[in-house]
Amino acid sequence: MTSDELMSALAGLRRAQIGSRRAPHKPLLLLWLLGRFGTSGSTTVTYDEAEEPVSRLINDFGPTVMSRSRARERAAMPFVHLERELWGLHDHDGNPIGPDAPERGGWLRMRGAHGQLLTPVEKLLADSGTLAAAARLLLEPHFTPALEAAICDAVGLDLAVLEDAACQPTTKKRRKRRPGFAEEVLHAYAYACAMCGYDGALGRNPVGLEAAHVRWHSQDGPDEMHNGLALCSLHHTLFDLGVIGLMPDLRIQVSQMYVARSQAGQTIDALHRQPLSTPQPGRPAVDPDFVVWHGSQVFKRPGAQAA
Repeated sequence: MTSDELMSALAGLRRAQIGSRRAPHKPLLLLWLLGRFGTSGSTTVTYDEAEEPVSRLINDFGPTVMSRSRARERAAMPFVHLERELWGLHDHDGNPIGPDAPERGGWLRMRGAHGQLLTPVEKLLADSGTLAAAARLLLEPHFTPALEAAICDAVGLDLAVLEDAACQPTTKKRRKRRPGFAEEVLHAYAYACAMCGYDGALGRNPVGLEAAHVRWHSQDGPDEMHNGLALCSLHHTLFDLGVIGLMPDLRIQVSQMYVARSQAGQTIDALHRQPLSTPQPGRPAVDPDFVVWHGSQVFKRPGAQAA
């Protein structure tokens, strides 16, 4: 298989329909496998391992289903029906499982179903540029751009790092983000924004909540609790833009350069001098050194923008 043949196979995935609704099950399974390959160098996985995380991806980024039992095993359909020019599926005795097998989680678990992207596919994906191109080819036709970053975070893919590695192989590579950092931070702040308290969820899954670095990851900020904050999407953006910052005593400050006319916009001004929420007992608060870094390098102060 050549790289062009791989891209053609990904572009030609048969798109399932559930009634009149789209079913992006195969792209999400493949994106999860790409993230797994980027982390471990292998896509070998049992159905039992894949069922929960892939079903969650499909529930989060695909159309809803009314049945709770069906929502729990939505990974079964792509696990069985993914194109065999890309994917091999076998039972616990090594016997092939064909695409006409039942797409039922119990049936697959009972037979020890396990799959792997074919060896020629994995060899191609070992190239960072091919891995990134494959991910983009799966994202762009199936999802709105607003979901791309969230999906990449969920499957553990950093496309910018992969593309940099492909284009500039001799330069210093960016540090990989530590898996688990986001979940640790959100859990420590009880899945609520540390600035406004927003704690929205869709079912059991938080929505619009993100783990923010106080000292940016690109500027040697560690993927550790003492450099993390749980923030809603709005306050994360404003924090990274320097509209919002932190005082040494971990109260919130709002830049004097920030201007808003509407009542909604002025809710940001109301945050000024409010205390930041503290993490749950036993979890470290933000390190003062990172607060100082953010205050000097990011927070917008009058007269400082010329630098």
